[in-house]
Amino acid sequence: MSTAILTGQPVPGSSIESELRSLGFDVRLASGADDTETLLARVPGGERVAVVDARFVGHLHALRLGLTDPRFPLAAIPGAVTAQPDARQALARAMARENSVVGGTADGGAPARAKPAVGDVDSLADRITTALDADGVGVHRPELGSLVATVPADPQARNEARQAVAAVDDEAVRLKSAVKARDGFVTTFFISPYSRYIARWCARRGLTPNQVTTASLITALIAAGCAATGTRGGFVAAGVLLIASFVLDCTDGQLARYSLQYSTLGAWLDATFDRAKEYAYYAGLALGAARGGDDVWALALGAMVLQTCRHVVDFSFNEANVDSTAAATNTSPTAALSDRLDSVGWTVWARRMIVLPIGERWAMIAVLTAVTTPRITFYALLIGCAFSATYTTAGRVLRSLTRKATRTDRAAGALADLADSGPLAEAVARGLAKPARRLPGFTAPAVALLGGLAVALTAAFTDFGGPWPVVAAIVHALTSALAVARPLKGALDWLVPPFLRAAEYGTVLVLAAKADVNGALPAAFGLVAAVAYHHYDTVYRIRGGAGAPPQWLVRTIGGHEGRTLVITVLAVLLTATQFKVALTVLAVAVALVVLVESIRFWVAAHQGGAPAVHDEGEPA
Repeated sequence: MSTAILTGQPVPGSSIESELRSLGFDVRLASGADDTETLLARVPGGERVAVVDARFVGHLHALRLGLTDPRFPLAAIPGAVTAQPDARQALARAMARENSVVGGTADGGAPARAKPAVGDVDSLADRITTALDADGVGVHRPELGSLVATVPADPQARNEARQAVAAVDDEAVRLKSAVKARDGFVTTFFISPYSRYIARWCARRGLTPNQVTTASLITALIAAGCAATGTRGGFVAAGVLLIASFVLDCTDGQLARYSLQYSTLGAWLDATFDRAKEYAYYAGLALGAARGGDDVWALALGAMVLQTCRHVVDFSFNEANVDSTAAATNTSPTAALSDRLDSVGWTVWARRMIVLPIGERWAMIAVLTAVTTPRITFYALLIGCAFSATYTTAGRVLRSLTRKATRTDRAAGALADLADSGPLAEAVARGLAKPARRLPGFTAPAVALLGGLAVALTAAFTDFGGPWPVVAAIVHALTSALAVARPLKGALDWLVPPFLRAAEYGTVLVLAAKADVNGALPAAFGLVAAVAYHHYDTVYRIRGGAGAPPQWLVRTIGGHEGRTLVITVLAVLLTATQFKVALTVLAVAVALVVLVESIRFWVAAHQGGAPAVHDEGEPA
């Protein structure tokens, strides 16, 4: 339950009390500042509390944005301020200071606001907000746009404010703001125009974003099952259901924005389910093709490898630059060219489509599934993803080389976590720390690339069961250790995690294909999916401010170099059939360990009141 303390002189005919109750607040009336402080102290510490001026005039959605968003400990709009439990102490201090001092300076605090001038509005809620600002406490102020939120100074101003409220349809504003500000072409023009109304329908029936997210997952899994039938009718149904799943995928985020139902658990479910849906659909297509006598498991695994490597490029580049000096200035010639292109309308949409975001990608997969074959679908997907990966990575490399960026220890730590080094690489890296500092700045990505190419190409161009992939895997372990032996603060060091991912996943793909035994590639698909989940989980923990998974987990599953070495050794020691069984066992073991730990962590974070997050970044 949340509590709103209504302060100031009540206004006849005001609807503020009923509006606060409609937002879930228990409303208490305070006769003055002393009474407000007393009531504030009586509110249980585990509840959200708001102080609202009784003379407030504004839209209901302005109150909702200002007082109910779970992502911000402190938030304010004109005439209202709110604090979640973690920020209650800061609010209480500001309240006590405003109540105890009239003019002058409060003991141990910021100056109290002087008496209001003629025509100014003396609002206790606004004075508390000013005191919080003076204390250096971060107070979130939502962007209201055309919404009205004010405390009128006199009857005439009140009438004008009410007219301004009547002139703007806050439900239309609310619906519009439910749509992500920056999205892909397909999502913007073919999904969001009606999915926002589905989101409103869900909100009015008490459905939560997590329930819609789960419905999207179930729909995608049914689509994968339809594709696995291998019939034309199954493929058509799969394409239709995949689009339906994407509509629900858009709806869950719009529902979260419409009703401000953000949560840590919800953000994790939305992100991980997106990956699970897409990769399960790849598997369904491969199963369906196999029923028709066409083995496309290598293409399905290749598509998953390419897509996961694309994502880790996005994650690494963003984490490397999120708090660098260049992130704020963005002064490179490449960035300047990008800004100029953004000023031309059609180029904005063309560039968003080129990167093949989730809307464009799933629409292409759905249509091709319905009208062509799985093989053609995977060929188109691989070509499209390869082109978009080349385009985005080349642009980021140019930006990194042409701007002077000073990266922080936090960014270097995030890149090291994304590298997923195991005990072998860590031990060697400690021994190489001093000599690594004397090497050129391009050393880390260069050796990561060369070591990865060595193991993947050796596996590809030697016979299955030969010893050379093991030798190459040892070289890869040494080069990857050298890559992370010093902090990853170089201009191109964000490429290290993608190179390591490509080496590991590519080696698994090549060895499974070289085994040339029925079931090896599906087993490899399962193993890469399990490891990729661990890598996605690492990203989402870092984004949520929780840090990387515990070291015991990374050591248990071997780190990237440990897994690569084990797989090459197994390929030498076992027959092709035994190798298939070993891949299956590894896939199950890794999946169980990472899933149990991941679910435990995210559920505990949600129950422990971790700050709610909501990703409004690039389309996946």
